[in-house]
Amino acid sequence: MKKNPLEEISNLLAELATQQHTRLRKLAQNYVPNITDEDLLQPNDYPQLENHPLFRYEEGFLHGIQSVHSALNALLNERED
Repeated sequence: MKKNPLEEISNLLAELATQQHTRLRKLAQNYVPNITDEDLLQPNDYPQLENHPLFRYEEGFLHGIQSVHSALNALLNERED
């Protein structure tokens, strides 16, 4: 059975998001060593991150990947209906 190319792209986006999240967490740990994944959801609680341009860039990159992944998944769900 042939795989749906859109599903393959969705899987790739999920992998990219995971990798980017790991990259973001490692960057954040350079400034806030005990930061958790939950803390990354509210980086404005940490001035070291709130005002850090590289952290904000990497965070925006992650959000972009997640937005595209969500949109693609919505399209795939729509096609199933």
